[in-house]
Amino acid sequence: MSRAGRLSLARLSIVVAAIAVVVDQVTKAWAVDHLGDGHVDHVIWTLQFNLAYNNGMAFGRGQGWGPVIGILATVIVVVLLLSLGRQSGRVARWSTGLIIGGAVGNIIDRVFRGDGFMHGSVVDFIDFQWFPIFNVADICVNVGGALMVIGFLLTDRVVATDDSSVEESPDVN
Repeated sequence: MSRAGRLSLARLSIVVAAIAVVVDQVTKAWAVDHLGDGHVDHVIWTLQFNLAYNNGMAFGRGQGWGPVIGILATVIVVVLLLSLGRQSGRVARWSTGLIIGGAVGNIIDRVFRGDGFMHGSVVDFIDFQWFPIFNVADICVNVGGALMVIGFLLTDRVVATDDSSVEESPDVN
């Protein structure tokens, strides 16, 4: 792929990440403003909007480890940004953009929603009542991760299929 083509795909990741951050932060601002009085909005079936703050990681684990988690997430974002030029394909770009955007959305909370460096809590508000409460950034990270795995699996499958179509001549002794 040409350098211009790779730059175009890198831009796709950046745009996807930026959109993910904006949607995440807008929905979190809505949740804090709308649900800050402690009430819960029932949406449908078991889905409700219920404001919660998480200073740990997924599923409420690692409470109090916010700074470590925030720094680790920042390192992962930097590594993914540096990898943009080496990636090919739209699935890789979409998945990377979603992961970067989701991670940055939660890093913003850790930086600006607390006292001290990375001591903030992540705003969660999407609650199915039978699953831990989460937010749009979490959705982006998980969907991006799933897309990345699927992309790797499909790429390996295509490469394996291409390799198997080449017939080797039998050894004649």
